[in-house]
Amino acid sequence: MNIDCCPNCGSDHYIKSGVVNGRQRYKCKKCNYFFSVNKIGKQIDDYYVNKSLQLYLEGLTYREIERILGVSHVSIMNWVKKYNIKRPYNSNYHPTYKILNATELGLYFSEANNIKGAGVIVTELGDKFMLIKWERFKD
Repeated sequence: MNIDCCPNCGSDHYIKSGVVNGRQRYKCKKCNYFFSVNKIGKQIDDYYVNKSLQLYLEGLTYREIERILGVSHVSIMNWVKKYNIKRPYNSNYHPTYKILNATELGLYFSEANNIKGAGVIVTELGDKFMLIKWERFKD
């Protein structure tokens, strides 16, 4: 793993300063900060970040998004906090969703009663499609 700069001050003036737990330790000459090799975490594709934020804004819960996309609900919560996403709150409607392939989607829209009475959005989900429909809560 390659060290570019000090994580404390950003300086590129550092020296080796021993080994701790089998990892090389460095000391910054500018701020006297000791640091080790940076860990590289698992990077998640931006496609999943965008899809999860879209689905969150559509009204799905973190755990529902986790089941659909296969991304941890904790990661989704962190992205919502990171990008400061605020979900509009409307108690009159609740979303229902279905995952369909292309032929099932065509059959769904061929029936007129599926189209009227509620808002519908279709989004790509790999080789399938996700249909989100808003329905009114019954009084």
